[in-house]
Amino acid sequence: MTRAPLPDFYDDLDATFAELWRLLAEGAAQGRSGFHLPALATVGPDGPRLRTVVLREADSESGTLRFHCDRRSDKAAEILANPACALAAYDEASKIQIRIEGRATLHTDDAVAETAWAGSRAMSRVCYGADPAPGTALPAGGAYTLPDEDAAASLGRPHFAAVRVRATRLDFLYLDRRGHRRAAWTRGQGNWTGGWIAP
Repeated sequence: MTRAPLPDFYDDLDATFAELWRLLAEGAAQGRSGFHLPALATVGPDGPRLRTVVLREADSESGTLRFHCDRRSDKAAEILANPACALAAYDEASKIQIRIEGRATLHTDDAVAETAWAGSRAMSRVCYGADPAPGTALPAGGAYTLPDEDAAASLGRPHFAAVRVRATRLDFLYLDRRGHRRAAWTRGQGNWTGGWIAP
């Protein structure tokens, strides 16, 4: 049985760093990517909290990621109370895991939020017009309302928030029977430093 050739980044640290950001950008752009729906960890009042978010942007130049949330949600409150967070995603097809640690900033009424809202699809805006707020106890599973797409433009905007995560640590793991490869980078005053680490 002939095995697929090893990827170009396999023993090239710079190429691995570029591949990490390429995959994150692809995840933000393509819904079928394994990196489109990373898990987000925040710190709640009683400890860590974990949920899936939709990656909307990954910018290698600024080292930031963006996703959206309802400003009434627990995750929004947790980010405001403690901006430390982490994201993780695994793509089974490529056998790659990417983990990001950083600090999150909640944007509600600024240019970042306005640009993100303007770029959102009408069907996505509907979620932000939900009543009652996310996490509210319901007497029955369907005891909530969603606006139609036209009404969501005005009803949803007051509840919409863009979250930008400034990455401070990156971890890349590639799995292969011929030898796994793992690398990690940390960012100090703006520059990334990294190296290979044991898988």
